[in-house]
Amino acid sequence: MDYQAIIDVVKSVKPLFFDNDLRSQSSMKGDADFVTQVDLKISSYVKSALAELTPEIGFMSEEEDPGEVKPTRWILDPVDGTTNLVFDYRASTISLALVRDEKPVFGIVYNPYSDELFTAQKGLGAFLNGNKIQTSDRELTNCLIEFGAGSTHKDGAHEIFGIAEKVFCDCLDLRRMCSSALAICYIACGRSNGYFEKRLKPWDYAAAALILDEAGGYSSEWNGQLLQYKSACSFVCGSQTAFEYLKGVVS
Repeated sequence: MDYQAIIDVVKSVKPLFFDNDLRSQSSMKGDADFVTQVDLKISSYVKSALAELTPEIGFMSEEEDPGEVKPTRWILDPVDGTTNLVFDYRASTISLALVRDEKPVFGIVYNPYSDELFTAQKGLGAFLNGNKIQTSDRELTNCLIEFGAGSTHKDGAHEIFGIAEKVFCDCLDLRRMCSSALAICYIACGRSNGYFEKRLKPWDYAAAALILDEAGGYSSEWNGQLLQYKSACSFVCGSQTAFEYLKGVVS
């Protein structure tokens, strides 16, 4: 497969993130759950491009009805961090993974604002703009931890912020980026050390989880089970020290 052609497709959507007219055309899929014309146009464009390049491979996207979930499929999040996009917070990405038999084998997370491209291919390492990256395993008191608290599930706020309070007291500091793919990739390149969220969809983490794994990191569901890529699940990840600590806290 020509992975460079896939990367070129992903990077070509950059101008759409800066189109103020498209960004302002937003609606609500549910409580505090935005969708913009940027999301929809990227999803449609990437789906069409992938159908031409890899017609035999299935497709799953946040903005598309997946229909039959094929064992080999692309998983796309056209805009990870849509609320950030709507408010011009400039912390949103496009995330694309190739999953084969429920395991990601290729992943891309692209931040159009910083022009940072995170990529990984199973067994070949993880890269940021072509340079190999790896996690940074720090002592717990020096760990910077990211967490997610989905604004569409505020009924779980007491639990997630209760966990965050304990983590804040045990570690160096907390961050909440509101782009799970970007947060996970920051762990992969050593900018932070761990991440947890109660409920993520496959398109939120499929590409980033592979990038983290190839950079020497770890991820699982809160109960320690392996990640699956068909439906929502709990998610915890990190470099070794942070991951073992967080897994113990969330379980």
